[in-house]
This record gives sequence, C-alpha cells and structure tokens, in this order.
Amino acid sequence: MPDYLNAVMAMLGEAQNRYADPSAWDRLHAELGVQLPSDYRVLVDAYAPIELNGHLSLSHPATERWNLGQWIRDTARAWSEVPWDGLDADEDPRLLFELKELSFGTREGLWPIASTDRGETIFLSAADTSWLLVEDGEGGWSQHRMSFAEWLYRYLVGENMAGPHSSAFYPGPVQLLRLPMTAAERPEPCRGPDRGM
Repeated sequence: MPDYLNAVMAMLGEAQNRYADPSAWDRLHAELGVQLPSDYRVLVDAYAPIELNGHLSLSHPATERWNLGQWIRDTARAWSEVPWDGLDADEDPRLLFELKELSFGTREGLWPIASTDRGETIFLSAADTSWLLVEDGEGGWSQHRMSFAEWLYRYLVGENMAGPHSSAFYPGPVQLLRLPMTAAERPEPCRGPDRGM
C-alpha cells in the first residue's frame, strides 16, 4: 500500500510546522469529544492555515485566525440546520450510505474537516474514521473509504474526489497560498516541488 502521507508531503514541499502545538490538538479533541486522524493532524500541522491549488482550505487549531475548532463548530452547526426530510434518494446521505441517523458534530456523526471555495465540504465519520463523505456543494454526496492523506493525494493528482466531474487538477507544482494571520498581512503564495505532471 502506498504511503500517501509522505506522497502528499512530497508534493507540498518541506513541512513548515509554523503553528504545530500538541496542546492545541489536545484541547480541540477534548472540546469536540472526537479524535481527528493522525495523518490529518500531521498535514494540518505541517502546512495550515493554507489554501491548496486555489480551492481546498485547511485551518489550524492553534491559530486565532483561520481557527480549525471554530470553523468545525460553525460548519457543523450550519449543517445541523439543514432540513433533511423530503430529499430525493440520490441526495439523501442517510439513504446513499445507510446511515442510521444524520448528525453533525456529534460523537457518532459527521465532522467537517476541510472545504473548498467551490462549495465542497469534506466530512470525517466519527463512527468510523476510515472513511470520508464529501458533499459537492450542490446536494451530491460521495463516499471514500480511505484516509485523509489518500483522499488529498488523489484530489491533488486530479481524481474526482467530490463526485463525478469534480476534478480540480492543475499540472505542475501544487500551488500553496499561506493565509494571512493579521489584517496587515497579505496571502503568501508559494509552490511545491516539481511533480513531473
């Protein structure tokens, strides 16, 4: 099995670890009541807060601005307010993925862990952290039985990771945009190493 964590890090370049703080993760896990996967934590610590290839955003639990915990709480709250009754069978994640219940931000529910500016939201299943659900921003859902690192690798190489026709492939090095931490700062663009693509 490929080492997707190292493969993603090879595409993104040297880890910055600007805000790596184990106590921030401990506080977040205690607050959420759920443990986020280690590969996700490694990638967030290494690069976040960041935007990848102009679309996918990752926040960090140790920063005030672009704070992961706040984003998760706000996003879970917003998804909890969605009316789920009366949806077509192809738009209802309960029917699509045989979920006993649909909840967000609960011990057995879905936890938002990343999003794109195209409206896609990536969710981790607290009940089974070996799979992710992705909502495409238009009511379509896809399920991925894989780690976050594998999902991100496949996303960056141009696979349809948010449903049919969702590829966001850009040839060449991955474009990284370090997000500003104060109102006076500007986003800091950089590139990963050459990928031969």
